[in-house]
Amino acid sequence: MAGASPRIAVLDYGAGNIRSVAKAVERSGAAVDVCSDASGLRHADAVVFPGVGAFADAARSLAAKELDVAVREGIAEGRLYLGLCLGLQLLFEDSDEHGDAKGLGVLPGRVRRFPERGVSGERLLVPHIGWNRVVWSGSHPMLGSLPEEDVYYFVHSYRAEPADPAHIVGTTDYDGVFTAAVAKENVFAVQFHPEKSQRAGKRLIDAFVGWVRS
Repeated sequence: MAGASPRIAVLDYGAGNIRSVAKAVERSGAAVDVCSDASGLRHADAVVFPGVGAFADAARSLAAKELDVAVREGIAEGRLYLGLCLGLQLLFEDSDEHGDAKGLGVLPGRVRRFPERGVSGERLLVPHIGWNRVVWSGSHPMLGSLPEEDVYYFVHSYRAEPADPAHIVGTTDYDGVFTAAVAKENVFAVQFHPEKSQRAGKRLIDAFVGWVRS
């Protein structure tokens, strides 16, 4: 892939800000296919899973089109994966959003709602909306192209709680530290929206395209 223009599939599962994510990836120098079927994912060099919507609804939509199987197979085969917001949450085993919903089970752990009250006892504003700082850690290939910390745009009411702390590569403080990014081998996913995060978001998408190209 060195020097080539990577072909990246942006997953269309019937929700999410597909167009803005696709444009962001194109601006970083990749050819983009917006895919709503499993065959499209299987022919891509890498997959971006954009995220807007409810966990359970997205899981049902993926299963109805057998996209859940295609995503898991692609990850198992080594295809690079970038998850954004809901694309991070669905990597985990389940979520307590609207009951008990099952995820892709790529990573062990659960997605839970922010507590109603923060560590000081005051009511916590949920969803968590706005710009917040992410501190990076670990040795994943993506991190070599990113500063030690940066500011990104968040919109979410639920947060991932990985069972294995080794999978956590980014953290954010919102009245307590929570997981803002996870990674394992060919998987990298973030809770924030890089497509809405201006220069910081562009740096992250550039890093992903560079990772695919390498």
